[in-house]
Order: sequence, then structure tokens, then C-alpha cells
Amino acid sequence: MPVAVITGGSKGLGRALAAALAGRGWDLVVSARTAEVLERTAEGLRGHGTRVVAVAGDVTDAGHRAALVAAADGLGGLDLLVSNASVLGAEPLVRLDSQPLAGLRAALETNVVAALGLVQEALPLLRGSRAGTVIVISSEAAAEAYETWGGYGASKAALDQLAAVLAVEEPGLRVWAVDPGDMDTDLYEAAVPADDDEVRPTPESVVPGFLRLLDRRPVSGRYAAPALLDRG
Repeated sequence: MPVAVITGGSKGLGRALAAALAGRGWDLVVSARTAEVLERTAEGLRGHGTRVVAVAGDVTDAGHRAALVAAADGLGGLDLLVSNASVLGAEPLVRLDSQPLAGLRAALETNVVAALGLVQEALPLLRGSRAGTVIVISSEAAAEAYETWGGYGASKAALDQLAAVLAVEEPGLRVWAVDPGDMDTDLYEAAVPADDDEVRPTPESVVPGFLRLLDRRPVSGRYAAPALLDRG
């Protein structure tokens, strides 16, 4: 069975993608900071009959990243790495003139530095897979200028660039930066609580776009999940 590591896997998009992969027979390593929530998610995923290893911890911790890759190795290897864990840098989001610098550092550390550290840890296994794939979760704020989204968007823009360079340096892998679009998640609610009345897509509704990437394996690059669905 193919093996995936998904960070931020206890809820939201991470959980939805993990459930879809489990339904396809993938074995999974899922990560999140809150052990109790993560274990409940893992128990639900095991109901699909696949092997699921839950590793609680923070992706900014090198030891935690090593434990994720070791868990994947214990399942037989690593075919897909999904860097989904993210922090905002300020909750709710604020204009750049009020952006806490400590918050920006935290966003860069989690969204960029830790994502690269996990890739570095995982590369030996990914290179050994016939379908080695890295997915980093991007954002429209990485490419467009939206008021109050500057700190978070800057971290995602940096992540996009890392993914683009990784694709050049590792031509044997598929490396996709995927913008899932606005979703009904705890992260978005924390970012813009004033938008609570807005109806947004569920994470489950955009997961088919990710599955389409995995099925069709287009060239490395930046993709928008909703646009993938629109292509039919």
C-alpha cells in the first residue's frame, strides 16, 4: 500500500485528505499538536481498514519531524508528503503596521522552515518511491495582496518558492503547491472572525482536486484545487 505523511492531520483539510486517502487504501502517518484530537481522528481513519500511525507533536521540532519519517519507514516507505500544518502569525489577522514580529517569525518557522526541514528528513524515502510526491498547502494570499493577510501570505509565498526550487532540484519527484481556496476551517475562522456568517466550502469539497492531481500526476507546479475540479 502507498504511504502518506500528513501534517496538521487532526482536523480541517488535513483530516479530510487523510480520510479520502484511507478510503483508497493508503497507509497514513498523521501529525498534529493536540494528542487527544489527533488520536480520535486516527481511530476514525482506521475504520477504513488501513494502518494509521498518529504522532503528536510540533513540526517546528526536529525530533518530531524525524519521528514522522521513521513512522513512515516503519509502514514500508513514503510516497506522499503533505505539509499542511500552518499558523497565522496573528489571530485575528492584522495590518502590517500592527503585525507582531514574533508572530511573523512563528509563521515563517512553522509554514516555511519546518516544511523544508520535513522535506529534508523525508527525501531519502521519497527518492526511493516510484511515485514520490510532495504537496505543500499554499494560499491565494501567497499571490495576491489582501489587506491584513500580509504576514501569513508572505510565509505562503516563501513556501511556494521553496516548492518551485525543490521541483527543479528533484526532477524525479512531483512537487505541487496547492491553493485549496477559502474553506470552512478553524484556521479561517481565527483569521477573519468577522466573516463567520459567510458560507464557505467544506474541506471535503476540495479534496477531489487533490485526488485528481494524484491520479493524473501533472508536472510539478502551483495549482488551485477548485480550478482542478472545474476542468472535469
